[in-house]
Amino acid sequence: MPAPLALQIAKTISDAIANGEIGDGEHLSAPKLAVRFGVSRSPIREALEVLSGLGFAEQRANRGYFVKASASEGTSADAARLSLPFEPASAYQKMAEDWLTDRIPSDVTEQMLRDRYQLTKSQLSDILTRAAREGWAQPKAGYGWQFLPVAKTPEAFEQAYRFRMVIEPAAMLEPTYQINRAVLEELKRLQTRMLEQDIERLPGERLMQLGTQFHEELIQFSGNPFFHQSLVRVNQMRRLMEYRSRIDRRRLYTQCREHLELIGILETGDIVAASYRMRQHLAGALRAKTPVVLNDEQTLATAEK
Repeated sequence: MPAPLALQIAKTISDAIANGEIGDGEHLSAPKLAVRFGVSRSPIREALEVLSGLGFAEQRANRGYFVKASASEGTSADAARLSLPFEPASAYQKMAEDWLTDRIPSDVTEQMLRDRYQLTKSQLSDILTRAAREGWAQPKAGYGWQFLPVAKTPEAFEQAYRFRMVIEPAAMLEPTYQINRAVLEELKRLQTRMLEQDIERLPGERLMQLGTQFHEELIQFSGNPFFHQSLVRVNQMRRLMEYRSRIDRRRLYTQCREHLELIGILETGDIVAASYRMRQHLAGALRAKTPVVLNDEQTLATAEK
């Protein structure tokens, strides 16, 4: 039986194939998928084996896995077979909600969490592993777990954006900044597809992931790992809010156009202009923030990622 994490990844990939986000014949690169899901290659390989067994993908000798021709047609039955015996999303989101609204303390024991959310030891382990991977929980030395600070308040959210307004444009001015044309082309494809059809079709969580991916890929061009690690960390601290935010899909059209404009500037090699435009882009996103109610007394501002 495949591990729950591998099944979750396989389900996400199969959904992307079914809705056309991943096209027929497309290469399912294990390294890229590992980066996308923030995991090692081991669960990715297991997920690809699951997809191959269900007819979503095929393995080609010495080349890896590819989406099987016409896999997006008539696969609803196979997609249903990927349903997990335990669906962790609702329990995960409930735990995240409780942490965001201060219903649970920062220091907890596994037994306390199992009792509160009616989970088995294995189910709780999967949820805590995901929380640790997404940056808001960590095991304590010796015993128990600790939930980490996240952008819970409007002030913290704005501070995170202002921090990004400093580091993202600055990273572009690093002497080691070097554009990866293949990555830039892939980002252009994804943003164009979002603009043309995916904004109305994809779930909100995936749209946010695509926005985050765009910024993290561009900052990685700097060749300075401290810039990239800082942005990833800030994004992790904001990620919980994504599960509660109301997506303004109209705003996403502006976001995609600005992303494509940034790509166009980078394609010309004018890095200084791209840096200036990045700061404008982030400042505009902060101004366009939309309030999301956390509880009766508190609101948090969310904006495009």
